[in-house]
Amino acid sequence: MTGARGTEQSGPAIRFGSARGRWVLLASILGSGLAGIDATVVNVALPAIGRDFKVDFAALQWTITAYTLTLAALILLAGALGDRYGRRRVFLIGVVWFAVASLLCGLAPGAPWLIGARALQGVGGALLTPGSLAMIQASFAREDRARAIGAWSAFGGVATAIGPFLGGWLIQVASWRWVFLINVPLAVVVVLVAARHVPESRDPTATGRVDLLGAVLGAVGLGGVTYAIIEAPARGLGSMAVLVTGTVGLLCLVAFGLAEARQRNPMLPLTIFGSAQFSAANAVTFLVYGGFGGVFFLLVVELQVVAGFSPIAAGTALLPVTVVMLLLSSRGGQLAQRIGPRLPMTLGPLICAGAVLLMLRIGPGADYLTEVVPAVLVLGFGLALLVAPLTATVLAAVDVQHAGVASGVNNAVARAAGLIAVAALPAVAGLSGTAYDSARSFQHGFRIVLITCAGLLVLASALAAATIRNTAAIPEERERPLDVTQCAITGPSLAGTGASASGRTRQFERPA
Repeated sequence: MTGARGTEQSGPAIRFGSARGRWVLLASILGSGLAGIDATVVNVALPAIGRDFKVDFAALQWTITAYTLTLAALILLAGALGDRYGRRRVFLIGVVWFAVASLLCGLAPGAPWLIGARALQGVGGALLTPGSLAMIQASFAREDRARAIGAWSAFGGVATAIGPFLGGWLIQVASWRWVFLINVPLAVVVVLVAARHVPESRDPTATGRVDLLGAVLGAVGLGGVTYAIIEAPARGLGSMAVLVTGTVGLLCLVAFGLAEARQRNPMLPLTIFGSAQFSAANAVTFLVYGGFGGVFFLLVVELQVVAGFSPIAAGTALLPVTVVMLLLSSRGGQLAQRIGPRLPMTLGPLICAGAVLLMLRIGPGADYLTEVVPAVLVLGFGLALLVAPLTATVLAAVDVQHAGVASGVNNAVARAAGLIAVAALPAVAGLSGTAYDSARSFQHGFRIVLITCAGLLVLASALAAATIRNTAAIPEERERPLDVTQCAITGPSLAGTGASASGRTRQFERPA
C-alpha cells in the first residue's frame, strides 16, 4: 500500500498508540540519536584525546571535521539511496556502518587512525540520518504522523541533552574511548528492533542514475578546502600541500556546480535556488550555523582548559539551552505563524549574538551559576525564537514536491557551515599547536572566536531583515512540532526528507 504520496510501503499503516508504532519510534529515535549525540559529545572529549595522543590543535580539529565532512557531503545522496533502494535497508546499513566505525574510533592507537575512523563514522551518520525520520513518515497512518514526529522530536531533544552529560561521565570515570564504544551496544538494539518491527518503504517514482559524480566532487571539494584551511597556519600559505589541496578543492566545487546543472537526476537540483526566499533562508542558515559551529566547538574546551571544569560539568554546561528550547520552541513557531518569520529570524540571531558576547565573561575559575548560566539561557531563548521559523521558511519557500530536497539542502548547508567554521575560526584566532593545553593561549583565542561568531550572527540578523518575506508554513493536518532541539547543535530538521510528500503545507502571505 502507499504510506504517503510517492511512497510504497510493505504492509498496512501503523497507528501511533500501537505496540508496533512504539517499536518504530524506538528504532528511529535511537538511530538518529547515535549520529546526533556523537556530533556534540566528542567535543567534551577533545582535551582528553589531545593529552592522550600528545597531538596539536589541528589534529583535534580534524577529529571533528572528518566526521562533519563526510556527513555533509553524503547526506543528500544517502536520502536518495533510501528513497530508491529502501529506507529501512539504507538506515540499517548506516547503523551497522556507524557501529563498526565507532568501534574503530574507540580502539584507535593514534590520532591518524582516529581521524580516519571518524570520517567513516560520518558516512554511517549520513546513511542513517535521513532514514530515521523518513521511516516514521512512511510507516505511520496519515492522521498519526504529526504525533509520531512530535514524539521523535521531543525524545531526540532529551537524547541531545543527556549525551554530553553521559560523555563527560564516561571520560571522568573510565576513558574518552567509551564515548565511542558505547555506540556499539546501542546500535545492536537499533538493528534488532528495526529489522523486526520497521516496515520497508521506498519511492516508486525514483528513477534514473544515482548522482555518484556529484557526491564524489562534493566530498573531494569540501575535503580539499577544509584541509587547506586547517593546515595553513602550521604549514604556511605557500606550502605545496596547502596550495595543491586548496586548488583541487576549489576546482572540484566548481565542477560540482557544473555537473549538478547538467545532471538529469542531480543530488543537488540547482533550480531549487530559483526561489529568492529559499536562497535567502539558506544564506541566513549558513551564517547562523557558522557562528554556532565555532561556539559549540570551543566552549566545552574553554570550560575545561581555562575555567577548570570537570568533563561532566563541561558536558552539562549547555543543558539549559536544550531545556529552554524544549519549553519554548513550539511557542516560537506559533509566533512566527501569526506574525510571519521575518521578525523572529531577525531578533533570534541578535539575541544569540548577545549570548555569545556574554560568554566573554567566562575565564579562569569561572562560576557556573553567575558566568555560564546567563549566557546559555539567553542563547536558548534566541534559538527558541529562531529555529522553528527558519526551518518552516525553508520548507514553505519551494513547491511541496520539493520539500524533502529543500530540507536536505538546508541540513547540508548548516553542516557545511559548521565544518568551515571549525576549520577556519581557530586559524583566525591563532589557536594552533598545543593551545588547548595552555589556559592563557586558549583564553585569548577563544575571545577572538566569540567576537567573530557574534559578528556572523549579527550579519545573519541583518540579512534576514533585508531578505526574508513574511511567509508562514502551516501543515494541513494540524500544527506539527519541528525538530527544534537537535537542529541547533547538529543541523536543521530533516522534516520532509524521504517520504516528503506527506508533509504538505499551505503558504500564508502577510504584507511585507
